[in-house]
Amino acid sequence: MASASPAGAGWEPSTRIPDPAIKILDPSFRKYWVSSATIERIATGQRWAEGPVWMGDWRCLLWSDVTGDAIMRWDEITGEVTPYRKPANFSNGNTRDRAGRLVTCEHTTRRVVRTEIGGAITVVADKFEGKPFNSPNDVVSHSDGSIWFTDPAFGPNPSERMAKPEMPHTVYRVAPDGRVTAMATDIVGPNGLCFSPDESKLYVIEARTTPRKIRVFDVVEKGTKLANSRVLLDCDGTADGLRCDADGNLWCGWGQGTDELDGVRVINPDGKAIAHISLPERCANVCFGGINHDRLFMAATHSIYSLMTNARGTTLW
Repeated sequence: MASASPAGAGWEPSTRIPDPAIKILDPSFRKYWVSSATIERIATGQRWAEGPVWMGDWRCLLWSDVTGDAIMRWDEITGEVTPYRKPANFSNGNTRDRAGRLVTCEHTTRRVVRTEIGGAITVVADKFEGKPFNSPNDVVSHSDGSIWFTDPAFGPNPSERMAKPEMPHTVYRVAPDGRVTAMATDIVGPNGLCFSPDESKLYVIEARTTPRKIRVFDVVEKGTKLANSRVLLDCDGTADGLRCDADGNLWCGWGQGTDELDGVRVINPDGKAIAHISLPERCANVCFGGINHDRLFMAATHSIYSLMTNARGTTLW
């Protein structure tokens, strides 16, 4: 059974304040910096931690241990880490829809599912034009009730039960009525994605180029189409998942197997890096949570880390 080792095993938070792992690259980051905060590790012992999502009404964090085939849960009150769902069809990205329900990308089933309030599983989407998806990767919700997700042509990957791809690399939108539309097919390896705070822009990590890129699109026609694809940033590391804060800054999982690059890169809306949060592991994805939605949670390879900030996430629940 997937489980977590004691969070402090083999790692200790900084005894220095301010924490030297938080590197300010531009003075504009200081408004988001809590100088007395240090990085905490709240869970470890994962095989591949991904897709963190804050469940505010439950006072807990959920995330995928992808190759551990489980969705894990950390309780904010007790600090206990337990499996939430196992097996989990090798889940990857997670989000909440605007009704507060958990939405999850699954690799084994090649689908996106929703967990109803009572616990039943509903299929959001599992095919496009009669063909199964490849390996749904990351997912976000829009205020109009639609669900957007990336479906890169990764695989086959036996450790995550990925099948041979049958479809091109695509970003999809699932309308509230269930209709699936291909929104972007020109991104090579679409990975993490997120909306800007006003939902006028969609950011997507392009993961199968060298270097990786953060692409940005304008969201037009009342949220039903994308336009003006462009590169926001050529990445010097392996950008993966990302989330926006309320001011439009991107907090990106980052890494390349070196101390200088592993962690989280903070990038402003103009594409300028303003901070780097160093971690001892490559970070795959992030989210904001906590009572005030100002606690950054970082899913980094085998562990989950957190950091108190003066930033706030764009979705408050």
